[in-house]
Amino acid sequence: MAYDGTDFSGWARQPGRRTVQGSLEEALATQPPGASAPRSVVVAGRTDAGVHAARQVVHVDVEPYEGQPTSRRLTVDERGLPDLDRMRHRWNRLLPPDVRVLAAATAPDGFDARFSAVRRHYRYQVSDAPWGVDPLRRKDTLAWHRPLDVDALQEASQALLGLQDFAAYCKQREGATTVRELQRFTWRRVGTYDVHAEVSADAFCHSMVRSLVGAVLMVGDGRRDVEWPHRVLDSRERASSVAPAHGLTLVAIDYPPDDQLAARATQTRTVRDAL
Repeated sequence: MAYDGTDFSGWARQPGRRTVQGSLEEALATQPPGASAPRSVVVAGRTDAGVHAARQVVHVDVEPYEGQPTSRRLTVDERGLPDLDRMRHRWNRLLPPDVRVLAAATAPDGFDARFSAVRRHYRYQVSDAPWGVDPLRRKDTLAWHRPLDVDALQEASQALLGLQDFAAYCKQREGATTVRELQRFTWRRVGTYDVHAEVSADAFCHSMVRSLVGAVLMVGDGRRDVEWPHRVLDSRERASSVAPAHGLTLVAIDYPPDDQLAARATQTRTVRDAL
């Protein structure tokens, strides 16, 4: 699925707030006659308020139909599961225009959207144009009013790669680990004033990507030296430079081959429990 996070209070359902999960579950709950409402959805990566997604992944457990459904517009396969192409069209008619289900399929045995994932990929978009940001990109690109040195951004980022405790770059939650494997953190200039960061890890803790980007941007505009982000990492004290949410987009989730999905989910749960 994809969504524009501008007007959402993040992914996770919250009482009295508009969230992506809440909108999706409301659409899923509106079933044709003869269908049972799916239970709560499980998401690959919970995004913060204002963060976008181009390729988010969710799964939901559903019960097979008992006998034929009464709706003529809905067909089922030999397992009693619905025609998901038709259901996708139905969900998108019910969803608000800033959320779309792009594809739907019956998941392989052992699949878990969250625990079977091997890595998540994010992109952060920045404009260092002297006038700010193109008005047509203002909802997904950060205006940075200082020229950025991409070589300095790249050098500072590479020093943060690997399996490390990112407590300095996470909003910590009681009982949750801040150890993550940062696998990719690269910067490139894609236009005269457009700079993109690509960030990948096995998983991210709360606000981790925006904190990393915020710290490295201060190196890119010359206010900090290239070793400063790594010194912050070593200090394990919370960094104050957090980039705004609207420049961040979840762009992809990677999964192993189908025959390794269940093993990956078990391994991930075991590691998280141990940490």
